[in-house]
Amino acid sequence: MARLYANENFPQPVVDELRRLGHDVLTTHDAGQSGKALPDSAVLSFAVSEDRAVVTINRRDFIRLHQRDSHHAGIIVCSEDADFSGQGLRIHDTLSDNPQLAGRLIRVNRSGGS
Repeated sequence: MARLYANENFPQPVVDELRRLGHDVLTTHDAGQSGKALPDSAVLSFAVSEDRAVVTINRRDFIRLHQRDSHHAGIIVCSEDADFSGQGLRIHDTLSDNPQLAGRLIRVNRSGGS
C-alpha cells in the first residue's frame, strides 16, 4: 500500500477511508505541521524527506510544483468531492493501477470526470 502525506486542506474523512483501505497516510496535523501556513513547496519537501507521495485537492499549485521539479515521491491531485468514501476508493483504485508513484503526477477526479 502507498505511503501518503495529506496536506492541510485534504479532507480528513478521505484520509480515514484511505487508512481503512490499508494505506499509510500521514497528515499535516499528525506531523505537527498544521496551522503553520507553510508554502506548498515546503509541504512537498517534507513529503520528499518522509518518502511519501502528496495527496491534495490543491491541484493548480502542486501541478506547477511537479512541472518545475519531478524529483519527488509522487503527487496525487484530486478534485473536491463531497463523496468522501467514494473519493477514497477512487484514490485507492488509482494507486492500485499505478504502484510506482515516484516522480509522477496523478490526477483523481470526482465521479463523473469533473
